[in-house]
Amino acid sequence: MVVATMVSWRHKAVPEANALGILAFDAGKIMCRLISLYHSLSDEEITKLRTEIIKSKGVTYLNSQHECFLLNLAAAERLEELDTVADIVSCLGRKCSDPGLSQFDLVYADLKLGLIDLRKLSYGARNTPKIISKMEKFVSSTRSLHSAMEFMTELVASEKKRQKWKASNYNYAKQNFEYLNEEIAYHRKQVQHYKDVSLWSQSLDKTVGIMVKVICIIYARICSVFGGYISNCNCYNDNNCCCLLEHRELYKKNYCLHEESLYKRVTRSGPIPKGSSNKTGVIRFMNHDVGEGGRAVSNVKNRVLRLAPPWTVGGAGLAARYAEVVLFAEQCLRGAGEGAREALYEMLPERVRRKVGSKLRGRWRREEGEEEALAVGWREAVEELLGWLAPVARDTVQWQAERMMEKARFETRTTALLLQTLHYSDLEKTEAAIVEVLVGLSCIYRCERR
Repeated sequence: MVVATMVSWRHKAVPEANALGILAFDAGKIMCRLISLYHSLSDEEITKLRTEIIKSKGVTYLNSQHECFLLNLAAAERLEELDTVADIVSCLGRKCSDPGLSQFDLVYADLKLGLIDLRKLSYGARNTPKIISKMEKFVSSTRSLHSAMEFMTELVASEKKRQKWKASNYNYAKQNFEYLNEEIAYHRKQVQHYKDVSLWSQSLDKTVGIMVKVICIIYARICSVFGGYISNCNCYNDNNCCCLLEHRELYKKNYCLHEESLYKRVTRSGPIPKGSSNKTGVIRFMNHDVGEGGRAVSNVKNRVLRLAPPWTVGGAGLAARYAEVVLFAEQCLRGAGEGAREALYEMLPERVRRKVGSKLRGRWRREEGEEEALAVGWREAVEELLGWLAPVARDTVQWQAERMMEKARFETRTTALLLQTLHYSDLEKTEAAIVEVLVGLSCIYRCERR
C-alpha cells in the first residue's frame, strides 16, 4: 500500500520557502546517477553486455569464462550502486512532509525482502520515459545553473578588484564602465532564469518523489534483467561449480537473485516467473540488515570491490598499477624513447622484474644473429597480446575515473562495470601476460637497435 501510494504520488503546490535552493546541486548529482543506472539497464546495453563485453577475450581469459558468474557480478555491482543512491535519497526523504517519502527506507527494505509485487514497477511503462526525460531536463538546467553561478562569482570578484584599483587610480576612473555593468546585469538575469527552471525552485517533496519512483523502477528492472540469466546458477552449493572456487565468496554474501513464495517462505535461485503462474511476482535480495525500528541498515559501499580474493589483481591492490603498466607499454610499442622504457621498468613490482629479467636472459642466448626477423615476429606477438589486454586496462582506468566524485559531476552516461576491469582478473595470468609484453618490447628494442 505504501509503495503504491508513493509511486502514484503527485506533487501539490508548496510555498517557495520550501524550495530546494542550494540542495539542488546534490539532488542533481543523485539524479545523474539514477539516469545513468536506468540507461545501463536498457535492452541495448544488456545485449551488449551479454554478446560483447562478457565474451571479449580479455574478460574471458583473465576474469572468467562463465556467464553466470559475470552476470552475477554485474547484477551485484548495479544493485550496490542503487543501494547507495537509495540510502542518500532515504536521508533526504526524512526531511519531507509526505509520510510515504519520509519512510522510504522502509519501503525499499520491503522491496529487498520481496514483500512488494514488482509487476507494478514496469521499466517499459509508457510514463517511465517521460519521468526520465523530466529528470534529464532538471539535471541539464541545474548543471547550467551551477556553471552560471560559478561564472557570476568570478565576475563579481573581478569587479571588486577593479573597483579597488579604480579608487586608487584617477585616470582609470575616467573610463567607461557601462559595458561591464551591463554584463553583470545580464548574467544575474541568466542565473535567476536557471534558478526558476532548475531543481533550485522545486520542492524537496517533489524532487524526492521523482527519485524514489525511479529507484523502485530500476530495482524491478535489475530483477527482471538478471534473474532469468542466472536462474540455473548453483555456484555456491554445486561441487561442479561453474565459476572459479575463489569467487564463491560473492555468492556467500547472498548476491544471487532469489525468488520467494510468500506462502511457503521458501527461497531458491530463480528468475522472475512469467505468465499466469506468477502469483506473487516478488524477488528477494538478502544484502541488507534491519536495525532498530525496522529501518534498513545498509553497509554497501564498495562491498563488491572488497570481495575480490587476494589472488586477483584487485585483491592484491594492483589493478590501477597494472592498468598503467599495460597502457604505458602500449605507448612504448608505438615508439617511446629509452627514458620511457626505464620509467616503465620502475613501475613494476620486484617479482615481475625478476620474471622479465629471467625470460630475457634466456631469449637473448637463443636469438643471437636473427634480429631482423625476430623484431617483426615480436612486434606482431606484442600487438596481439595488447589487442585484448589493453582494452581491459583502459576500462580499469575508466571505471576508477567515473567513480571519482569530482569527475562525475552531473554526468549521466552509463558507466563501465567492474567485470570489464582488471579488478577480478587472475593475478598469475595477468602478470604472465604483462611479462610477455615487456619481454617482447625489450626484444623489439634490442633487435631494432642492432
